[in-house]
Amino acid sequence: MQHVAGWHVEVEFDEDERHARAAAMLRLRDGTELRARGQAARHPDDPGEPRVGEELAGARALESLAEQLTEKGRHEAHDLRRAGAA
Repeated sequence: MQHVAGWHVEVEFDEDERHARAAAMLRLRDGTELRARGQAARHPDDPGEPRVGEELAGARALESLAEQLTEKGRHEAHDLRRAGAA
């Protein structure tokens, strides 16, 4: 049986001259919301291109969401195995 599912991901950015910050939120089908933050700092010699800081900060926030999602999946798989063994 094929299931079609979707997740909603939001990433918002906040920047100043030296830092880019990203806040990410992932909403799963079960109603769970996972949240994470990422940050990037611009070196004084780097050109002032906000897009690069956004990409790095966003990637770090999404990486943290991926880690949280992996941990959630591991716990749920473990719980299902235990319930099946009982």
